[in-house]
Amino acid sequence: MQRRASIQDQDSPHSASSIIIYITQLLPFLTYPLPGWPPVVFTAAAINMSVAACCLKGFAWNGTPTGRVEQLTDRNQAYVTGNNTDIGVLVVHDLFGWTFPNIRLLADHIANEVGATVYVPDFFDGEVLPFNDILEEKFANLNIPAFMKRNSREAREPEIFACARALRSKHAKVGAVGYCYGAWAVFRLAAAEHQPPIVDCVSAGHPSLLVKEDIDGVRGSAVPVQILAPEIDPVYTAELKSYTFETLQKNAVPFEYQHFPGVAHACLVRGDERKPGEREAMAKGKTVLVSWFKLNLS
Repeated sequence: MQRRASIQDQDSPHSASSIIIYITQLLPFLTYPLPGWPPVVFTAAAINMSVAACCLKGFAWNGTPTGRVEQLTDRNQAYVTGNNTDIGVLVVHDLFGWTFPNIRLLADHIANEVGATVYVPDFFDGEVLPFNDILEEKFANLNIPAFMKRNSREAREPEIFACARALRSKHAKVGAVGYCYGAWAVFRLAAAEHQPPIVDCVSAGHPSLLVKEDIDGVRGSAVPVQILAPEIDPVYTAELKSYTFETLQKNAVPFEYQHFPGVAHACLVRGDERKPGEREAMAKGKTVLVSWFKLNLS
């Protein structure tokens, strides 16, 4: 039987305080950081349900991906689609991973409509969350805290940077797009600390794990930023949306903010086309992303 424990399990190698800090990055209804809050004990089941509310919303699209699998870096395989040597696009996947059909189908659309070679690397070391359990809302079967520990920002950021640099070595122009878990990463790719820039433009869809410091780090006109923001989003909150808008203006960053009224977090890559508004949001999300890349990568 799988061992299930609270985060204060005596066998845990982490202190209670460090895990509480980690939880503040994970739960949709908490902000980061939480100065002055007393210690709070969350069970693994509670954390699972908090993530499930938005980041684990799942719906599979129809269609068959048409790309191929290649070795992109020493560590990362990638789904690759398209054959343009001039333009490369990096897709940073969400919690569903690089094999999720929707993200590969979206990559195919980008490749065909932008005229680019599109890469979806594996950033979870081959680990894939069981999609059927998510579809059937069997969240008790998922050990999300352990999964997030293995795939934290700190663990994955270096290889995300390495993959972007690999594209830069292959292509004259490089764009990047990330959804949910992947969206914090594109802000980091656009950061002014990279000189010269390792990407030429980015697009962030309904970000999770994004903090204000990520937004602060994007400065100047070198890397334009697109934000794809559903109206209903307990992770990318109204306060964080406003901070993004104000900070990018202050930092003189060219940016485009696309608002999707009446739809929720995750709809752009995992929406249900049978639900009112979600099909239209998915279509608009793909269209404005393609236009953004055409504008900035051509």
